[in-house]
Amino acid sequence: MTTPETSSAGLCEGVHKRPRLRSVAAQRTRRRIPEATVARLPVYLQLLGDQFDAGVTNISSEELADLAGVNAAKVRKDLSYLGSYGTRGVGYEVEFLVFQIKRELGLTHDWEVVIVGAGNLGQALAGYGGFSERGFPVGGIVDVDDDKIGTLVCGARVRHVEDLPEIVRSRGISIGVIATPGPAAQDVADALVAAGVTSILNFAPAIVSCPHGVSVRKVDLAVELQILSYHEQRRANLRRSSRLTAVPGARGRGASA
Repeated sequence: MTTPETSSAGLCEGVHKRPRLRSVAAQRTRRRIPEATVARLPVYLQLLGDQFDAGVTNISSEELADLAGVNAAKVRKDLSYLGSYGTRGVGYEVEFLVFQIKRELGLTHDWEVVIVGAGNLGQALAGYGGFSERGFPVGGIVDVDDDKIGTLVCGARVRHVEDLPEIVRSRGISIGVIATPGPAAQDVADALVAAGVTSILNFAPAIVSCPHGVSVRKVDLAVELQILSYHEQRRANLRRSSRLTAVPGARGRGASA
């Protein structure tokens, strides 16, 4: 039997009504969300979006945990920071949970970003459709190379880095992306901060320091590969160890050597 709680219309109605009823009280009592939880929310959002597209209207913490590769207790704890506790025997309403996570992550409206660096990486990032699809359209791309300035990169005209303050101000940009070689990264970060950017996504192979109040996230593909190589090496060592223990007397011979 379909009820207003489980029907599509009921879900949509709930999405619009409940935030107004709960928002004031929730914002007064909700604790600051831990960084580890913030890092998992986008994962939940992606998974929930896939489930919603597949026609799933309700999901349990156990089901979401299995999809996310974490335990159910952690999922329930994470979602409790949003003021969402689910219903016993029913779970969480997928559409409403998507709305809650988007609201918490500030994804109820678009955030334009400016990319510094129009080289191969900058061009690849500018052409990545996932930015716009997830609410981060490219509002500008700048460089210092005269050969690149004035060219079009995925519909955006490359401007000189000196135009950064005007781009940030005119388009209301608060997020900057560093896509330059490592040696230039700190100067770029300084220029972004001076222009008024308060959040930076750093793809350069360098650590940048920024004033208090400026958020910095670093994406280092080499570091990620090194982490994967650790796991591969560990698997190789385990395989080698298992082969040695499978050979009678191998452990003893190895010890005497």
